[in-house]
Amino acid sequence: MPLTPQRIMQFAFGYAPPLVIEAAIRHNVFDQLDAGPKTAEQIAETSHASLRGIRMILNVLVSLELLTKDDDGLYWLTEESAAFLVSTKPSYFGALIRHTSEQLLPRWLSLNEVVKTGKPATRVNDEKEGSDFFQQFVEAIFPMSYAAASALAEALGVSNSESETSVIDLAAGSGVWGIAIALRSPKVHVTAVDWPEVIPVTRRVAERLGVKDQFNYLEGDLQAVDYGTGFNVATLGHILHSEGEARSRELLRRVYHALAPGGTIAIAEMLADSDRRGPAHAMIFAVNMLVNTDNGDTYSFEEISTWLADAGFVDARLFDAPGPSPLVLATKP
Repeated sequence: MPLTPQRIMQFAFGYAPPLVIEAAIRHNVFDQLDAGPKTAEQIAETSHASLRGIRMILNVLVSLELLTKDDDGLYWLTEESAAFLVSTKPSYFGALIRHTSEQLLPRWLSLNEVVKTGKPATRVNDEKEGSDFFQQFVEAIFPMSYAAASALAEALGVSNSESETSVIDLAAGSGVWGIAIALRSPKVHVTAVDWPEVIPVTRRVAERLGVKDQFNYLEGDLQAVDYGTGFNVATLGHILHSEGEARSRELLRRVYHALAPGGTIAIAEMLADSDRRGPAHAMIFAVNMLVNTDNGDTYSFEEISTWLADAGFVDARLFDAPGPSPLVLATKP
């Protein structure tokens, strides 16, 4: 086949799909279509938006296979958009789309300068700069982690356990990892650790999902707060990438001391291949860490398993759970 610039052209307009999806979300396109197929005219009227604008974004969504259009001009949800882009569904990802446009894209526009200087546009893992960012962000990614957290809870066997299970959820955010485990059994007790400004979000979500009485809270920096000891499970949901290697190693050492013998550590990350040739989402997310942190990066299973071994853990292994990457599990002997 002849060489063409088609891929370069697609990359040049790579910003367009998330912005079109966001425009559709903000004008309730997916929510309207969840009630049944509609014409562009009907959607525009209900949305109080221009017919020209609605028609154009609808047709982009058809081309992206997020909608279908029949010969009568009726637009329909696809299975994918019905699951993830309708705001009333528990698996709704629309908040993540808004997070991308409102918080990430403006900082990525500084990428040329960030690459030149090596200095981030902001420091989201610094409490002073990052608290507001995470307050707005953590609920948005609850659906991204819930399926994986539920699979982990099932693998841990807490629903069949006759004994109490003590969980420490580090950088808890929305509390998704601890909540998914707590929902399996009233014998699960979770200690959620996060910044004082973020813990109210954790409390709110835990209360909304009916597990507030199973939660305790520790407010403070991960590297400074006293975790206590005797935990059976420790979850680190997408935190190592913002910490950098040195802080991640120290965090794993602190978790080792907090776990009881036989305890399990579960780490969620966007894992890189050992040779850094991919996958693309992990390589792109590494640049996201360049833009938003001083030392953050994405890491391979081989790197993380080495850090775990150096901290004293054994049997580092991958657990295939629904999500961007498998979970990394290890055991305290």
